[in-house]
Amino acid sequence: MNYFQLLGLDSQFNLDTKALAQTYQNLQRAVHPDRFAHGTEQEKLLAVKKSTLVNDAYQTLKNPIKRAEYMLVLRNVDMPSEQVSFSDNSFLMRQMELREMLAEVKHADDVDAAVLEVTQVLEAEFEQLFKTMQTQLNENTEAANALACENLRKLKFYQKLHVELDKLEDLLFDD
Repeated sequence: MNYFQLLGLDSQFNLDTKALAQTYQNLQRAVHPDRFAHGTEQEKLLAVKKSTLVNDAYQTLKNPIKRAEYMLVLRNVDMPSEQVSFSDNSFLMRQMELREMLAEVKHADDVDAAVLEVTQVLEAEFEQLFKTMQTQLNENTEAANALACENLRKLKFYQKLHVELDKLEDLLFDD
């Protein structure tokens, strides 16, 4: 049983997150180990396993990036390692430009404005790529899934850059 089935959802990228949370809470109440505190050791162990499975399913499906990756795995898409470089030369160039932009924040005359600019660029590019990946996942063809996989990897790069920007912000504004 996959996570979508476990939570009674259609296997699709677009989810009603409120319904997902409600289903999760209902399932968690039903299988929570505390309900089996007076049960046999086997019942307690089974409750822990079920509770963990429900929690893993929820954590995966509530996060759009993890959900996309999970869907691609279910579709038997070969997910390359994070260390495999991109074959898209324009994206490789964009990576370098974004890293340079991030490095220049430290030396900007107006650090606040520089941070804001980088944030806006990262968010705009992430959103555009996210929408493209979402369309590809909904198409669900072999070619679209392969493209969605490549875009998912790019989205993870943007997430890492955003984390680096947050760390840089903390460093620069930590008075």
